[in-house]
Amino acid sequence: MSRSRHSYQPRHGHNLPHNPLNAIIAPRPIGWISSQSARGERNLAPYSFFNCFNYQPPIIGFSSQGWKDSVANIAETGEFVWNLTTRDLAVAMNESSASVAQGEDEFALAGLTALPATQVSVSMVAESPVNFECKLTQIIQLQDANGEKLDQWLVLGEAVVIHIDSELLEEGIYQTAKANPVLRAGGPSAYYTIGDDRRFDLVRPDARSKI
Repeated sequence: MSRSRHSYQPRHGHNLPHNPLNAIIAPRPIGWISSQSARGERNLAPYSFFNCFNYQPPIIGFSSQGWKDSVANIAETGEFVWNLTTRDLAVAMNESSASVAQGEDEFALAGLTALPATQVSVSMVAESPVNFECKLTQIIQLQDANGEKLDQWLVLGEAVVIHIDSELLEEGIYQTAKANPVLRAGGPSAYYTIGDDRRFDLVRPDARSKI
């Protein structure tokens, strides 16, 4: 690695062809979020700022730039579903990101099957091998270091039901690489997948004595 560094203050711009933030904090799982308005209108949209934040109960969350349909629907109903994006669903996921009129069904737009959930009144992506049915816990408006409110909304929800395709379980262990998940990376169009050929294992110091 070079000892030379490109340093910048984000408030004053990065002076690069493309903002490097998304490429540095990467790859990131995709928050493919399905929701439904109080009127029963389905919505499906991917969010690249997504992750899991708690084990028990499982809390997952995504961040939306602007009060978009997904956030509005979840605020109305208190429910949503996260659907795992796999390589064979990548094109459909991308199609569901299109800016369309409010109320237009992205399931139909992307050629996907809407499967009723079991504990929430939101449709799941039937083609996805993993679905989390979630109940809203918090919607947080982000703010900067000066306390100024941003038009950025962090939506957190508790996964009350988790569905996993049985083929992804081997002796009861979920096989991450076998699912062939799609991960968001830098630039306007970069995505990645993972494979077992890239795997390595590290045992935490506190767990070494238990092996």
